[in-house]
Amino acid sequence: MRITTLAAGLVTVLVAAFLVVPAIVSMLAGVSVSYARGLSEGLTLDWIFEVWRLYADTILRSLGIALATLIVTLVFGVPAAYALVRRGGRLARLVEEIVTLPLAIPGLALALALIITYGGVRELRGSSAFIVVGHVLYTLPFMLRSVMAVLQSIDWRLLDEGAASLGASPWRRFVDVMLPNARPGILAGALTVVTLSIGEFNLTWMLHTPLTKTLPVGLADSYASMRLEIASAYTLVFFLMIVPLLVAMQLLARLGGRKEVRP
Repeated sequence: MRITTLAAGLVTVLVAAFLVVPAIVSMLAGVSVSYARGLSEGLTLDWIFEVWRLYADTILRSLGIALATLIVTLVFGVPAAYALVRRGGRLARLVEEIVTLPLAIPGLALALALIITYGGVRELRGSSAFIVVGHVLYTLPFMLRSVMAVLQSIDWRLLDEGAASLGASPWRRFVDVMLPNARPGILAGALTVVTLSIGEFNLTWMLHTPLTKTLPVGLADSYASMRLEIASAYTLVFFLMIVPLLVAMQLLARLGGRKEVRP
């Protein structure tokens, strides 16, 4: 039994190392004076400052797009989740499947459909709002299902009827009762939406213009046209933005799990 456990642990470590080592090597290249000459030349933050000088607008634009995507998914996703849970039945399941459909479509195909349909509107096509539209289609199912999962795990009907018996209007019941109880799902969905929006590449690659590049598109551009140290420093910046969000998602999931097992 111990041998099996040790073997499983060793395999896990090897697989993790196989996946993590390339990322570590790439990030080390971003803080080395000269990657070709090795780490013996010393470390520097100059390449990170150069990335900021060259791509600051791209990084800030990605954050703005992620924030706008989050706001739209919150405004539409949370009430929609509540409505679908209240409605129930085949119609609710059908609507849920329709909203989830973009996840089954390749990002390039979804982007092409948006360009064919709305690309003729010049003001929209040349703005970051066009990318926000694509990101909302891609991330809305995650917000919707995250909130629905939490609402379905509680006795929302009892809470709703209790508030109604006290004279609360439907709007007050939604704001004062349902939203606080759905908070774990809203937070998990929000973190997922922001993480996916910042890191999304395939759909964004088709929707962007030279003036609306985002973080992943800029990363691809840096690897194609810049020296390796700059591209690797860009990778480091990308990791510094994404990893905290991923850690927060894991912590939130653990806290949610602990609350569920409490008597």
